[in-house]
Amino acid sequence: MRLSNPAKIFFPERGFTKLDLAQYYVAVGPGILRALRNRPTTLERYPDGVTGEWFFQKRAPKNMPDWIPTAHITFPSGRSADEMCPTEEAAVLWAAQYGTLTFHPWPVRRDDVDRPDELRIDLDPQPGTDFDDAVRAAHELRAVLDEFGGLRGWPKTSGGRGLHVFVPIEPRWTFTQVRRAAIAVGRELERRMPEQVTIKWWKEERGERIFIDYNQTARDRTIASAYSVRPRPHAPVSAPLRWEEVGVAHPQDFDIATMPARFAELGDVHADMDDHRFSLDALLELANKDERDHGLGDLPYPPEYPKMPGEPKRVQPSRAKKEPDRTD
Repeated sequence: MRLSNPAKIFFPERGFTKLDLAQYYVAVGPGILRALRNRPTTLERYPDGVTGEWFFQKRAPKNMPDWIPTAHITFPSGRSADEMCPTEEAAVLWAAQYGTLTFHPWPVRRDDVDRPDELRIDLDPQPGTDFDDAVRAAHELRAVLDEFGGLRGWPKTSGGRGLHVFVPIEPRWTFTQVRRAAIAVGRELERRMPEQVTIKWWKEERGERIFIDYNQTARDRTIASAYSVRPRPHAPVSAPLRWEEVGVAHPQDFDIATMPARFAELGDVHADMDDHRFSLDALLELANKDERDHGLGDLPYPPEYPKMPGEPKRVQPSRAKKEPDRTD
């Protein structure tokens, strides 16, 4: 793979160059390929480095080599596109050559782009909370997953203040059903940790709690892959963790300078994810119970989505109180 302008500075605060970025992805190649293999992948590109202009590349670039396969995906708007699907480490390096820092894979494989094979839980610290709060929520999440179907999650740092937990699932359910399972998880966590966790979509209602971002499971919403570099001055990476490290490790421990040594010593600590496939039946039954016994139905989608069947009014509470009653 030819690398143009390898001395170009990508992270001025630390002096990391495009060559440093490419060498990082070589060092963790098997790990990031495991996270991306055969998945439609959006590229978060910074052609002039982390301080320059950036954009999301959803459609496969016209200059993409023909040895990188694609998958045809449909967006909530009804439009569609062909997205790259890495099948070898060279595809990651090709993207890095064009300034890709972060890879955003869909939770599907290219042989079935409408049925996710991962349930992804995003533990997002709100103002007034931090990574340690996300850690406490993650440990309770682990208990919830085990209780409802014997599910097992694989945790990783987000590269910022949050935590992600991915659960490999059988590709039997639609995006809508997987999102419903994520809502059920969030509501159960909220019941167990009401002062620490929230599933409230509107920011004005969240308070100083960890937000379970259930909409990250909606179609065309993606989460940065394991080993992806994040666009922050110190060049952090999204680091896969073992559960015994959750609460011991800290996001600042992992960047493009430190992760290669960890990978050389431990390998990909999430390497066995693809050996497992879990069922969502128990979580979907929990969702049914929430609706049947507590009247808890769907929750709002992001603003750019079309109105969905069964979705509640998509307006923030403070605005809803000001709107006149038009029922008569």
